[in-house]
Amino acid sequence: MASEEIGALIQVRVVGYSSVTSRLLEAYLHYRRTLSEKRGPLFVSESHRNIANPLALVTWSKLVQKIAQQTELPRFTTHTPRHLRLTHLARAKMDLHQIALYAGHASLQTSMIYIHLSGVELTEAVSRSLATFEHWIEMSLSENKP
Repeated sequence: MASEEIGALIQVRVVGYSSVTSRLLEAYLHYRRTLSEKRGPLFVSESHRNIANPLALVTWSKLVQKIAQQTELPRFTTHTPRHLRLTHLARAKMDLHQIALYAGHASLQTSMIYIHLSGVELTEAVSRSLATFEHWIEMSLSENKP
């Protein structure tokens, strides 16, 4: 599944999501239509004071924080799923340029902030990437032996 989203710098990007997310999104959109038929922000307020108005970022953050506390995941934030998704893509050996494109990042440095790999994973990645180079060095050294 894919959808378009407006990024932080007013750029349009494709956002992939799973069939499970698709079902949840479909259910939410059905519910959202009971609040408002108008197009606009995806998440709108249910509050009788602000019915169908865009959900403020601080409200969204508080909602996620409340869920995190209820599920005993105090470090879970609104950005945690993004970090997890990008780290998973890196662990699946997806190219960093592809990850940056997927994330809508103009800079590879920004993508690297989101990716959290363990020391073992980094060592394995370096070993894989240097294997051909090290083989070439070994072959060069063995050819130059007297």
